[in-house]
Amino acid sequence: MVPGALLFTRGPVPRNPIRMKSLKIGDLLARFPVIQGGMGVGVSLSGLAAAVAGQGGIGVISCAGLGLIHKDLSPNYLEAAILGLKEELRKAREKAKGIIGVNVMVAMTNFGDMVRTAVAEKADIIFSGAGLPLDLPSYLPEGSATKLAPIVSSARAAKVICEKWKNNYDRLPDAIVVEGPKAGGHLGYKLDEIQDPGFALENILPKVIEQVRIFEEKYGVAIPVIAAGGIYTGEDIYRIMRLGAAGVQMGSRFVTTAECDASAAFKQAYLDAAQADVEIIKSPVGMPGRAIVSPFMVKVRDGQKQPASCPFHCIKTCDISRSPYCIMIALYNAYRGNMQGGFAFAGANAYKARRIDTVAEAFAELSQGYDQAERDAGIGC
Repeated sequence: MVPGALLFTRGPVPRNPIRMKSLKIGDLLARFPVIQGGMGVGVSLSGLAAAVAGQGGIGVISCAGLGLIHKDLSPNYLEAAILGLKEELRKAREKAKGIIGVNVMVAMTNFGDMVRTAVAEKADIIFSGAGLPLDLPSYLPEGSATKLAPIVSSARAAKVICEKWKNNYDRLPDAIVVEGPKAGGHLGYKLDEIQDPGFALENILPKVIEQVRIFEEKYGVAIPVIAAGGIYTGEDIYRIMRLGAAGVQMGSRFVTTAECDASAAFKQAYLDAAQADVEIIKSPVGMPGRAIVSPFMVKVRDGQKQPASCPFHCIKTCDISRSPYCIMIALYNAYRGNMQGGFAFAGANAYKARRIDTVAEAFAELSQGYDQAERDAGIGC
């Protein structure tokens, strides 16, 4: 592969009947049991979310950095974030019909603003992680149709959320996403847990399902459990759904699509990456993260970066006095194509990217891979 040369597929999208079971979350029905992960800053906005929703999956807009991305709407970061989310939801709905969700990190200082805006704008579903969203139901007015799906990394976290929500708000999650340590971006694991087989998605998923089933049976509700982290191919989807997942969340697979909102340089970082280039980094927000090595990251390691002030205070846990760089600016730079001033978050299997295709082509490939895995297992017709 020649660095700097984006590769595109050619020809029509192959016809491929859907054989994966659909994903039902309350009264929402996704033909494909695939949720596109909310990737910030700017990687999954209205363009990608609409494309995924249009193919029958669940498209997700990330709230991270919207105040910077939409700074033209207001000089005030917090106000620009609210206006930006409204704009992204509007554009997504204009581009495609389907299920459009919003990802809001608990660690964001404007968490409440983003949740309230998503609910007011009638987002179909809110996904929330990077902390336990214990008060998330408090933002929903009576009669709201917006679904709530917390993101967890353990059965214990799922239990705590279900108990707190039921006791305090008399409701349970509409779905739960369990994210394993092979995910991209910030991870809800300690450094020593990331490589520990005991914390692998394949091991924690059944435990979360078992815990959730207790609440389903006790209260007579359905709470689909979605698997996330390191799922890249149709075969991966088949394998993880055989373990009981109702669906999957995928991020990295959709980065190298034409509709992804990130810059060409951001996507090229995926195409150029070898497996060894996808590393665990120490993020300024106090959590480990997974990203692709970039010139910027090398400078940080050499001690060449140090912010003089915090321009946004976007993450509650970020301490500017100890931070080697501003995570918001670094991710924004990468989103805009300045890889000298930033880096790309990525899942463990991001190095498998070989070309830029369309979201429609990605779905066709995933469906074909799933069907092949089913046939190989002797289950398909």
